[in-house]
Amino acid sequence: MVAFPSPASFAIQSTSGKQHGLAFWMVRVLEECDRVAAEFAADPVHDLRVALRRCRSMADGLMTFDPDSSWKQMKRAGKKLFSSLGELRDVQVMQEWIGKLGRAEDPASVALLRYLEGREAEHKLQAAAALKDFDRKQWAKWSTSLPRRAARVRAGGSLFKHLALERWTQAYALHRRALRLNSPNAWHALRIGVKRFRYIVENFLPEQHKAWITDLKDVQDLLGEVHDLDVLWDRALEIKAFSDSEAQVRWNTKILEERSQRIQHYRDKMSGKPSLWQLWRSELPQGRHIAAAAVKRLELWASALDPDFKHSRHVARLSLQLYDGLAAHDSGNGGQSSEREILRLAALLHEVGLSKGVKRHHKASYRLIEKLQPPLGLDQGKLRLASVVGRYHRGALPRSGQKTLADLSPAERISARKLAGILRLANAFDADHKSQIQRLQATRQNGYLEIRAQGYNPRDRMAETIAAGRHLLELISRRPIVVKPMRPGPTHRK
Repeated sequence: MVAFPSPASFAIQSTSGKQHGLAFWMVRVLEECDRVAAEFAADPVHDLRVALRRCRSMADGLMTFDPDSSWKQMKRAGKKLFSSLGELRDVQVMQEWIGKLGRAEDPASVALLRYLEGREAEHKLQAAAALKDFDRKQWAKWSTSLPRRAARVRAGGSLFKHLALERWTQAYALHRRALRLNSPNAWHALRIGVKRFRYIVENFLPEQHKAWITDLKDVQDLLGEVHDLDVLWDRALEIKAFSDSEAQVRWNTKILEERSQRIQHYRDKMSGKPSLWQLWRSELPQGRHIAAAAVKRLELWASALDPDFKHSRHVARLSLQLYDGLAAHDSGNGGQSSEREILRLAALLHEVGLSKGVKRHHKASYRLIEKLQPPLGLDQGKLRLASVVGRYHRGALPRSGQKTLADLSPAERISARKLAGILRLANAFDADHKSQIQRLQATRQNGYLEIRAQGYNPRDRMAETIAAGRHLLELISRRPIVVKPMRPGPTHRK
């Protein structure tokens, strides 16, 4: 059994002396629940929402590496309370804006405040009910178990930088859209995109967070205030707060002025070259490192499901040795690089279905891989083809008319069958999960394929499994396969 450190060790000490980390924030949620229960005042409501948001955003990031259902359960447990507090917080923020923009004797201010007071009382009751339903005992259990799972991935490492790049890419696309459309919906979507990017940096990239926190907070505050002003204006129109057109124009002018100032400030910080967008991008993965990190993310995901991921890694190595040996003698193979990537993915992921049980686990693997959202840098088509190859690493042979192959092009079907034949044979070479076969050499001889295997003994029981495992590749290549022990290398005398 793996020995995990204590939950306290998962907290990261910041330069300001405050602690950060999943264990810290999950305990903080329980503490803030006690504070907020007194009267649901603005500051405690804000602090509890911050603690819940931290926990849920960390779960969002960690779920991409760890498929354990506890992450979803934790997120779901906090969602009702978080949403209820959000509606209350919106009302309290609008009350603050009316104090800034209006006057005590202004009829529109009076109407809006009267409306918001009623809504505040209603939302406090709803928040109190949500707090009562919140299962604190279960949350306390998660505050111990989930930080242990989180410790599998090192904060600040390449995987979190890759995840941050994924969020950056999404947010930057929303930035360009907001500048182009300049609509409330586009700015609101950008606010959410920046927030998701900030959460990954804030929670998992301590060095970048230290350098970027002031700008990230400033940008998010600007976009948040734009959203607050949009919501305030919509609410004022909804309740017909304005006594006449003159009052409506006056309020509209004030709100537009405040809103325009913030959007212009955002444009000044975030547009042109160089901009903060480009600064942030420069410290995230570049070029070939993006695809490499995408594969690492999938490996980590698979290792959480596969009970013997060491075996799958070994099968991946053997598969690539077979593929390279066969490709070296096949001058007509134009898709070698792409096929090799697909084969490697299929081999690394082919046993994830064992998390659903031993029976028909190859089909379960296919379904799990097919549902995956490919990480940034990995093509959806390659991942889909890898799921098909993994599906046929055992069990029935791939045949025309099968549903699994129906959506593939003719060229993809040929490639999937060939790669499945290689994977099936490589898997047979490690059928006992002991890594006895360390290396393979594949060559094309006159009329047959010869595979030399280091550690292979034709008298072992595993030889029968290998004989069965080579059948699909024999059909695809239309040649018999002969497996022999690898010749020992020459010895050198001093």
